[in-house]
Amino acid sequence: MIILLDNGHGGLINGKYQTNGKRKDWGKDGIIYEGEFNRAIVNGIIEKLTYLNIPYVNIAPEYWDVRLETRVKRANQYPKNNSYFLSVHANAGGGHGSEIFTSPGNTKSDKIATVFGQEFQKEFPNRKLRTDFSDGDLDKERRFYVLTKTKMPAILTENFFMDNFEEFKNILNTKEGRNRIINYHINAILKVRDTL
Repeated sequence: MIILLDNGHGGLINGKYQTNGKRKDWGKDGIIYEGEFNRAIVNGIIEKLTYLNIPYVNIAPEYWDVRLETRVKRANQYPKNNSYFLSVHANAGGGHGSEIFTSPGNTKSDKIATVFGQEFQKEFPNRKLRTDFSDGDLDKERRFYVLTKTKMPAILTENFFMDNFEEFKNILNTKEGRNRIINYHINAILKVRDTL
């Protein structure tokens, strides 16, 4: 099983953020750029996957903001029956907790998302997993481009809210918090490999 890793949005090039918006400036407490955060998490996942000898592809290794169409085109070069697409993000919009998204309908993506949700809850038992059980599973369903246009199963994780100061200060902007986010992704990847 090949893990197709997608760090959403652009990163920092020579100190300049490559994506409009997708940031939160907390003044003296710091600033978070979603694309930088996404790359930090994906790079941590890559480091552990390399150590564990689990095959992966970084779909968007560049630091500029790679177009969604390009990300999907790159992903669709891999066999749909032997891979899945994992897009990593931080959330915004004034909420708290984390979410896992799939495309609408009952698909293998839902089973993968359920594993990721279970592993999130193990790693963060005192944090909210924002769910939607209306169709019988915990993932939320949206028609995000990378979820509907990829040929293989695809999920998108939204890891806490960068515009929630408590989550920024205690999770998103800390080494320990980022490592725990990486760990839950790795534990989910291992469980998907062993059970699905």
